[in-house]
Amino acid sequence: MDTIGREVTVDFGEEIKNVPAKVDTGADSSAVWASDIFVDQEHVLHFKLFDKGSQYYTGQEHTTKEYSVAMTKSSLGEKQLKYRVKLVVTIAGRKIKTGFGLSDRSTHNYPILIGRKTLKGKFLVDVSQSENLVKVEKNTPSGLNSEMKKNPYKFYKEKYLKGASKK
Repeated sequence: MDTIGREVTVDFGEEIKNVPAKVDTGADSSAVWASDIFVDQEHVLHFKLFDKGSQYYTGQEHTTKEYSVAMTKSSLGEKQLKYRVKLVVTIAGRKIKTGFGLSDRSTHNYPILIGRKTLKGKFLVDVSQSENLVKVEKNTPSGLNSEMKKNPYKFYKEKYLKGASKK
């Protein structure tokens, strides 16, 4: 099996290349950013990979009669119905056909998520490897921890409780 890191690039044929993907061994299935998703009266699923706001968007419409649906749950516990399709992709130089959930990933750092079903039997994941494909903003603003360490109780009252009361 090939060893990959916590992020890889994915190619969709010759048209769309080097798309950054997050490798997530905690996710069961894979997902790709898709837009303009609909089923017509002949039961054909239509979709476009990515969206106009993405540098990987080509505007090419994909159609298939071979699809399924799944109810997925986010890490926040939100349920969402997603269409699932099989796509041929190249990951780490290896061409494979695998399932993807179609969803709006415009707010995610990575437009593609690679889950366990895609990884199983094909790739080993070494989380110490990273290609640094996407610059991810830190969750902790600079200096926040040092401010908290000066007076944890005061920090709790001023920062944490104020944030909680706004919700």
